[in-house]
Amino acid sequence: MSPREQAPWSVPVRLDQIGRGLTRKLSPTEQERTHIAAQLDLASLDRLDAEVEVTPTTLGWRLRGSFSAHVVQTCGVTLEPLPSDIDGRFTVEVVETLQEEPESSADHELGLDSYDPPDVAEEGVVDLGAYVVEHLALELDPFPRKPGAAFEPPAAEVEPSPFAALAKLRRDKDEP
Repeated sequence: MSPREQAPWSVPVRLDQIGRGLTRKLSPTEQERTHIAAQLDLASLDRLDAEVEVTPTTLGWRLRGSFSAHVVQTCGVTLEPLPSDIDGRFTVEVVETLQEEPESSADHELGLDSYDPPDVAEEGVVDLGAYVVEHLALELDPFPRKPGAAFEPPAAEVEPSPFAALAKLRRDKDEP
């Protein structure tokens, strides 16, 4: 199964149909929002609107997108619904095939500023919906917590010491 088939929301665009560029305004149906919410472990996804622009570059294509969503997560402390509005932007470089890097680059140390290779389009198709869902997931709070909610660990039960049990036996024995 290809990643496109696993995506909770798919809006495929063939690379050969892009021409000089295209812009798509995207909004999933209620059923698609339900699938996205399940995939992202959300209580609900009430709204998701996106706009994605695809333009050709010298090596491939550039996707520039923006999205706005109203999500409901579950508070990790109180388990109550936690609604929030999320706005995000993303830029992704896409190529048909990945070019090999020179062997000398293997000697370089990787860091945060290292080269990020472009995504490879599968079967000449780029899935705009999958990119929107991926970047929405990156914007979600991984540990949602309602304001003022604090975790209170349960009181630890004090386990009696084996010596306390022996002392109790001795007291019971000494009492007439």
